Amino acid sequence: MPVKLKGLVYKSMIRPVLMYGSETWAVTKKDMNTIQVAEMKMLRWMCGVTRLDEIRNEFVRGSLGVRDIADKMQESRLRWYGHVRRRPPDYVDPEADRKRDGKM
Repeated sequence: MPVKLKGLVYKSMIRPVLMYGSETWAVTKKDMNTIQVAEMKMLRWMCGVTRLDEIRNEFVRGSLGVRDIADKMQESRLRWYGHVRRRPPDYVDPEADRKRDGKM
Protein backbone atom coordinates (compact mmCIF):
# COMPACT_ATOMS: atom_id res chain seq x y z
CA MET A 1 0.00 0.00 0.00
CA PRO A 2 1.46 3.43 -0.91
CA VAL A 3 2.61 5.57 2.01
CA LYS A 4 0.30 8.48 1.13
CA LEU A 5 -2.67 6.11 1.12
CA LYS A 6 -1.65 4.90 4.57
CA GLY A 7 -1.69 8.55 5.67
CA LEU A 8 -5.21 8.97 4.32
CA VAL A 9 -6.36 5.83 6.14
CA TYR A 10 -4.82 7.17 9.35
CA LYS A 11 -6.48 10.58 8.96
CA SER A 12 -9.90 9.14 8.16
CA MET A 13 -10.10 6.15 10.51
CA ILE A 14 -7.53 6.20 13.31
CA ARG A 15 -7.15 9.88 14.21
CA PRO A 16 -10.91 10.42 14.71
CA VAL A 17 -10.90 7.60 17.27
CA LEU A 18 -7.93 9.17 19.10
CA MET A 19 -9.58 12.59 19.09
CA TYR A 20 -13.17 11.56 19.88
CA GLY A 21 -14.65 14.20 22.18
CA SER A 22 -11.33 16.04 22.52
CA GLU A 23 -13.08 19.39 22.06
CA THR A 24 -14.30 19.17 25.65
CA TRP A 25 -11.28 17.55 27.31
CA ALA A 26 -9.20 19.44 29.84
CA VAL A 27 -5.91 18.16 28.42
CA THR A 28 -2.81 18.34 30.59
CA LYS A 29 0.74 18.29 29.22
CA LYS A 30 1.05 14.68 30.39
CA ASP A 31 -2.15 13.69 28.56
CA MET A 32 -1.04 15.45 25.38
CA ASN A 33 2.36 13.77 25.55
CA THR A 34 0.70 10.35 25.93
CA ILE A 35 -1.52 11.00 22.90
CA GLN A 36 1.41 12.24 20.81
CA VAL A 37 3.53 9.22 21.74
CA ALA A 38 0.70 6.85 20.78
CA GLU A 39 0.24 8.70 17.50
CA MET A 40 3.94 8.51 16.61
CA LYS A 41 4.10 4.82 17.47
CA MET A 42 1.24 4.19 15.04
CA LEU A 43 2.73 6.38 12.31
CA ARG A 44 6.15 4.74 12.62
CA TRP A 45 4.54 1.30 12.54
CA MET A 46 2.62 2.24 9.39
CA CYS A 47 5.86 3.36 7.71
CA GLY A 48 7.84 0.36 8.91
CA VAL A 49 10.26 2.63 10.77
CA THR A 50 11.61 2.13 14.30
CA ARG A 51 13.40 4.49 16.66
CA LEU A 52 16.59 2.55 15.95
CA ASP A 53 16.44 3.77 12.33
CA GLU A 54 17.02 7.32 13.68
CA ILE A 55 14.44 8.90 11.38
CA ARG A 56 12.94 12.12 12.71
CA ASN A 57 9.26 12.37 13.56
CA GLU A 58 8.85 15.31 11.17
CA PHE A 59 10.07 13.16 8.28
CA VAL A 60 7.64 10.36 9.19
CA ARG A 61 4.75 12.84 9.39
CA GLY A 62 5.77 14.46 6.12
CA SER A 63 5.99 11.19 4.23
CA LEU A 64 2.46 10.28 5.37
CA GLY A 65 1.12 13.82 4.91
CA VAL A 66 -0.09 14.01 8.53
CA ARG A 67 -0.03 17.04 10.84
CA ASP A 68 0.72 16.85 14.57
CA ILE A 69 -2.29 15.68 16.57
CA ALA A 70 -1.80 18.53 19.06
CA ASP A 71 -2.39 21.04 16.25
CA LYS A 72 -5.48 19.17 15.08
CA MET A 73 -6.85 18.99 18.62
CA GLN A 74 -6.39 22.73 19.11
CA GLU A 75 -8.05 23.43 15.75
CA SER A 76 -10.97 21.20 16.73
CA ARG A 77 -11.26 22.84 20.16
CA LEU A 78 -11.32 26.33 18.64
CA ARG A 79 -13.95 25.27 16.09
CA TRP A 80 -16.14 23.91 18.91
CA TYR A 81 -15.61 27.07 20.98
CA GLY A 82 -16.75 29.22 18.05
CA HIS A 83 -19.82 27.06 17.63
CA VAL A 84 -20.72 27.41 21.32
CA ARG A 85 -19.90 31.13 21.32
CA ARG A 86 -22.41 31.80 18.52
CA ARG A 87 -25.30 30.32 20.52
CA PRO A 88 -27.82 32.74 22.00
CA PRO A 89 -27.05 33.62 25.64
CA ASP A 90 -30.29 32.08 26.91
CA TYR A 91 -29.81 28.77 25.03
CA VAL A 92 -30.48 25.63 27.06
CA ASP A 93 -29.61 22.29 25.52
CA PRO A 94 -32.84 20.25 25.30
CA GLU A 95 -30.93 17.14 26.36
CA ALA A 96 -29.66 18.86 29.50
CA ASP A 97 -33.14 20.16 30.28
CA ARG A 98 -34.72 16.68 30.37
CA LYS A 99 -34.74 14.62 33.51
CA ARG A 100 -33.93 10.92 33.18
CA ASP A 101 -35.25 8.24 35.50
CA GLY A 102 -32.75 7.31 38.17
CA LYS A 103 -30.48 10.23 37.35
CA MET A 104 -30.40 13.34 39.51
